[in-house]
Amino acid sequence: MRIEQNYSLAEHNTFHLPVKTRWFMEYATEEELGRILRDEYFQECFSLHIGGGSNLLFINDFNGIVLHSCIKGITCVRETDSEVFLRVGAAEVWDEVVDYAVERGWGGIENLSLIPGETGAAAVQNIGAYGVEIKDVIESVEAYNQLTFEKRVFSREECAYGYRDSFFKDEQHDPYIVTYVTLRLAKQPAYVLTYGQLRARLGDEPVTLSRVRKAVIAIRKEKLPDPAVLGNAGSFFKNPVISTAQYEELKRRYPEMPAYVLSEQEVKVPAGWLIEACGFKGKQHGPVGVYEKQALVLVNLGDATGHEIALVAESIRAAVDDRFGIELMPEVKYVS
Repeated sequence: MRIEQNYSLAEHNTFHLPVKTRWFMEYATEEELGRILRDEYFQECFSLHIGGGSNLLFINDFNGIVLHSCIKGITCVRETDSEVFLRVGAAEVWDEVVDYAVERGWGGIENLSLIPGETGAAAVQNIGAYGVEIKDVIESVEAYNQLTFEKRVFSREECAYGYRDSFFKDEQHDPYIVTYVTLRLAKQPAYVLTYGQLRARLGDEPVTLSRVRKAVIAIRKEKLPDPAVLGNAGSFFKNPVISTAQYEELKRRYPEMPAYVLSEQEVKVPAGWLIEACGFKGKQHGPVGVYEKQALVLVNLGDATGHEIALVAESIRAAVDDRFGIELMPEVKYVS
């Protein structure tokens, strides 16, 4: 177990904001986590559990305890003729898990290559890309209740997954900390190539897990800035879901507006297109920028504060709402 006071979180958030936390605690086992949760001082403090910090916007220093898991390990716990079940520690870097699976010929998560963050946070957030979400391969999630200290194993159905949402993000439920995630992967992959950009990148050569992974990585590198070079949290906003009737009305005014049909009643509109249509793409607002290759990404140009990033995000939300009548919701979690 590791305990630090007045600890810098600059390396624990991909915006690289120079914020501090009053206390920082890392645990390496479920037993250590249990001891922390039962500690009276911990129970009296505000606490925040983080993964790789790739989905956080710190507005101020955190006056409480930041918890971070060091639980690692990838274990094959069950295998059939067609599937393999991997139990993955919450602190495993997600892209390394994808690489591990692809190297062994196990399919299902190759489209999720190069998404930053750790596995536990990926399961909480229900990460997704190129037609695949992590919920598609989750078998179960192991987590500890922060109030009762009890361990619970959630089935995929009990995780209540939605678009970038899950049971674990619902503040109406007791807070839980994820310790392990079990993935169900296929020995005979069924490739998801519905996105034209991915299909085009693969060309006419035979499709393999390795080629899909390399194609996804290449596309992401072309579209998104490397957080190690330019501070960012990837997609800042969720792609909004609107009614088909509202979309048809907007389509008459903006014939070029793209959308992905979800059902007869709903469509998903690319938030990046809405932001770009409002003129924000590539623009600089003091130390905060809107990425020149993808308007959905806000970047720290060097010395931005969380408050400054939040102000730019709010101006974008207001402009999109004013022009299109669509409310953008942050995918990034604000921490104040």
